[in-house]
Amino acid sequence: MQTLVKISERLFYLTPVQKTDRPVLAAVVGDDHTLLIDAGNSVNHTKLFREQLAKHAVKGDYLVLTHSDWDHVFGLSEIKVPVIAQQKTAENLKHMQTLSWEDSFLDERVEAGIEIPFCADAIKLELGNEREIVLSLPQIIFNKTLQINLGGVTCMIEHVGGDHAEDSTIIYLPEEKILFLGDCLYANLYAEKWNYTVEKSLQLIQKLESFEAETVFLSHHQSPLTKDEFQKQLSFMKLSAQLTKKHEGNKENIEQELAQLLARALTDEEIETVEFYMNGF
Repeated sequence: MQTLVKISERLFYLTPVQKTDRPVLAAVVGDDHTLLIDAGNSVNHTKLFREQLAKHAVKGDYLVLTHSDWDHVFGLSEIKVPVIAQQKTAENLKHMQTLSWEDSFLDERVEAGIEIPFCADAIKLELGNEREIVLSLPQIIFNKTLQINLGGVTCMIEHVGGDHAEDSTIIYLPEEKILFLGDCLYANLYAEKWNYTVEKSLQLIQKLESFEAETVFLSHHQSPLTKDEFQKQLSFMKLSAQLTKKHEGNKENIEQELAQLLARALTDEEIETVEFYMNGF
């Protein structure tokens, strides 16, 4: 059951669903305009979000996409306001317009390694037999940064890239100290082995460390991260990347030094992160 959460008069978000890969959707409410974040993984997903917002008399004036993965864009036909996207996101959407999402074509792309099995399964489950996906192109396209004043709250939109998606874009609200990461901190899931690369990861972490954020949203995390939780995650990723380079991808040496530095055993999630760095080394 998805829940619309009201953080403040400025911010609402719809919780994610793992089973069908529904990401967080959010609304930033200014005195003059409202910015919606991401278009959802289906028309039904987006309709639910709009219906929940309507109960609070909130409607969008603009929508920004964090990147072009299917689960963030398949609800675009339900969006009736101007859409903002990074240049690469717009290019990816244009390519996606040429694809079929029927089972046979999805299965072919999975077999060819172009599509992720989990994503194909989630598409089938979320959309059922309704596979007529209309992907309209964004009306507002930017390259590096874009800033929008909604009235009393500013949205700083910036392309950051990363391992997960080349077109990853983040949204920062300086007055609220809130940061939306989309999927940018997740691993590359389209590789034969899911991975992080040292160079891209360290560049991304350096950029994210520059934001003074008290609340941080990752699209597939059930709850936002606190400042402390976010800093700890960045710190562990940075250390893992540095030790991966130092030990040239040697798993045993990396994990041993990490455990020594942290003065505790690694969690399963941390071990998985180390494995992602090894895969990308």
